[in-house]
Amino acid sequence: MTDHSSGAAAEPDGTGPGGGELGVGELDRIAAELARVGGIVGVCLGGSRASGTHVPGSDYDLGLYYRPGELDTGALRALAADLCGRPVEVSEPGGWGPWVDGGAWLDIGPVRIDWLYRDVRRVRRYAAEARHGRYESGQQPGHPYGVPSYAYLGELALARVLADPTGELAALRAEVACFPAELTRALESDAAWEAPFALANARKGAKRGDAGYVAGCLFRAVGLLVHALHARAGRWVVNEKGAIASAGRLPCAPPEFERRAQELFRFAGTDPVSLAAVLDAADALTAEVLAGAVRG
Repeated sequence: MTDHSSGAAAEPDGTGPGGGELGVGELDRIAAELARVGGIVGVCLGGSRASGTHVPGSDYDLGLYYRPGELDTGALRALAADLCGRPVEVSEPGGWGPWVDGGAWLDIGPVRIDWLYRDVRRVRRYAAEARHGRYESGQQPGHPYGVPSYAYLGELALARVLADPTGELAALRAEVACFPAELTRALESDAAWEAPFALANARKGAKRGDAGYVAGCLFRAVGLLVHALHARAGRWVVNEKGAIASAGRLPCAPPEFERRAQELFRFAGTDPVSLAAVLDAADALTAEVLAGAVRG
């Protein structure tokens, strides 16, 4: 799942404290026990473990899809304590903030397992909105671009279902298997006006040598392009980490997109002339991405 961590409880970057691995069948056993907890609809494996891009010691990110108002957190605490051999802090729904929701971090010997709550009713609502080209975005620590509501759809689409007793999770996953055409149009439309707008504002900061403001505008503009490119390719993007590289591998990306986008952030100093040159390069890259949308 995606790390949407919030303020007081910032999640680590994806490697457990001891670099351990679960034994054969252990992950499925844990998922089955979780699925028996009241209120849980199903359990998914997300993140690098689901995509096959993990390294030894990567966390096991488990999405716990639950019905609001029904989640038995007492049973989750008991299960967590049983697995870890000691009490574990397990949050209530919403305890980690409005976008990450809540969960727990378990260290089972050298193995780190993250439980991440996902309100199944909320995911279903976001899926319906996405089909009509609507989405919302919220700020969360650790996510400088923000968390778009469709990230939760991408999580489910890219995850591996471990436990789904009633089939409800599989049905919801089928709804988000394909990237909605209306959402593609919305993201491309948003990029078409906001990316140039952000870069135009950056020009004002560049004249004053305000490199920090320029960097912030650049990050926003590039993020818009990255999300638009993924949408154009019908691909979900759920996290800022590695998103530029992922966009650069898409067939619809301009030549050398990754290199050119990353180089925008390598400027040093506050010289207005140098900052203006960086923005010239950003304008050119933006124009190429947006021209692809017109052709499409």
